[in-house]
Amino acid sequence: TITKEYCGQGAVLGKRQLVIDSEGYRANVAVVLINDEKQVFWCRRIGQDAWQFPQGGMNEGETPEEAMFRELREETGLLPHHVDVLGRTRDWLKYNLPEHLVRRHSKPICVGQKQVWFLLQFRGTEKDVDLSSYGDRPEFDDWSWVDYELPATQVVDFKQDVYERAMQELKHLLGPN
Repeated sequence: TITKEYCGQGAVLGKRQLVIDSEGYRANVAVVLINDEKQVFWCRRIGQDAWQFPQGGMNEGETPEEAMFRELREETGLLPHHVDVLGRTRDWLKYNLPEHLVRRHSKPICVGQKQVWFLLQFRGTEKDVDLSSYGDRPEFDDWSWVDYELPATQVVDFKQDVYERAMQELKHLLGPN
């Protein structure tokens, strides 16, 4: 069962209708964007010393692919013609929120996120990236190309396991070194 509800940091952006399943996990997508050197696009959360991949909650009625392209546009300014989809994770990958981030006053309660991860090949130019493309509430204020292995060790602690699992599952799509 999936219900309409808000969950997680910044989830009320634009009053989107997000979905939470019967176990309390918010449906979400994550984007791993790689360049020709097989480096990944790594983003700094606005006003914080915290880095992550573009990601975001799915709206009611959206497919994971539709949500991925929407989040890519909102958070990076990139459009479908700027990328090639190389693949995605087979199943949902879940992580739990730390207790202090669980909003107990919300119903249903959101305990974490379940994500479909996408691996995309960047086909645009760096000038195509616009972190402020989503109006006055951007998610990120900086970005960098980094080694494929770095994000799983540098993301906030409670996301490290899901990053490791996703990056390992997607790695075969990179092709030969």
